[in-house]
Amino acid sequence: MSNSSANDSQSADASQAASDRAKPDPQATANQDQSSTLSFDAINDTGHADHQGATLESDVLAGSANSTLELEQLRAQLKSAQEQLLRGMADMENMRKRTAIEVSNAHKYAVESFAEALVPVLDSLELSLKVDKPTVETLKEGAEATLRLLHAAFERNHLQAIEPVGERFDPNRHQAISMVSGSSVSPPVSANHVVTVLQKGYLIHDRVLRPALVTVAQA
Repeated sequence: MSNSSANDSQSADASQAASDRAKPDPQATANQDQSSTLSFDAINDTGHADHQGATLESDVLAGSANSTLELEQLRAQLKSAQEQLLRGMADMENMRKRTAIEVSNAHKYAVESFAEALVPVLDSLELSLKVDKPTVETLKEGAEATLRLLHAAFERNHLQAIEPVGERFDPNRHQAISMVSGSSVSPPVSANHVVTVLQKGYLIHDRVLRPALVTVAQA
């Protein structure tokens, strides 16, 4: 009876041990699950890294292409600016040369118009001297004709006489020779006004070529 109980007890222990071995180990199962999760995460991380790397490479290539295009555009703009600068410098040099020529011609031929207007005056004087036996009348007519030509030459070249009788004395246009009584002439002249003109003055445009010599009424 004792032997049978012992055998039964041993059989029960063996069965329990086998049952315990057959049960999965929770710690091992947890470690296996964690290992599987880490492996999957590693695969995902690797795939994500590959995708990021491809995207980064694409961005770098696109940026490089854009930089090359911008560089070419800048080079083209620089070339255009240089060409414009050279054209501008050439235009300025041509303008400087033309201006220098014009200034030189202006100095050289400044009296061309006036000289052209005086040639007929010279012709008139030479013709009057060719008369064998001039009379007073012919001399007078010749002088008057010459004077008309001279007045025309003056007018053509904007040369105007200054004859300021009765005008207020202007030191910019008149040169006073003496002071006289304003009542010495008829009609009487007010003080500081021109009484007589001893020598006419002349203007060329608005510039005084020669002031008029005058007498001025005293205060």
